[in-house]
Amino acid sequence: MRSPSHPGDDVVDLSAVLEALSEPTRRQIVARLANQPEAACSSFVDCASKSNLTYHFNRLREAGVISVRKEAQFRLISLRREALQARFPGLLDAILAADRIDGERFD
Repeated sequence: MRSPSHPGDDVVDLSAVLEALSEPTRRQIVARLANQPEAACSSFVDCASKSNLTYHFNRLREAGVISVRKEAQFRLISLRREALQARFPGLLDAILAADRIDGERFD
């Protein structure tokens, strides 16, 4: 099976990125990926059910926020930080910082 396709760096759309990152589970996935270069999809089972994770990974991938590659029986995901930074400077860091502040406020 082939790895899923991703939008090119030059066609990543701001509206799609913002829509993808508007959902708390997807922001949690992105926040965890921000601290590691790559992770297996199965390492996020504490975030949501397997079927919900598949949905969230697809939404993030289609928006150009993450990339997915297949290695043996694993699907590995990584944050497309460089592409997002080049296209929308500071956006990802601002969203992650705002999410941390909101999380601290409700803890």
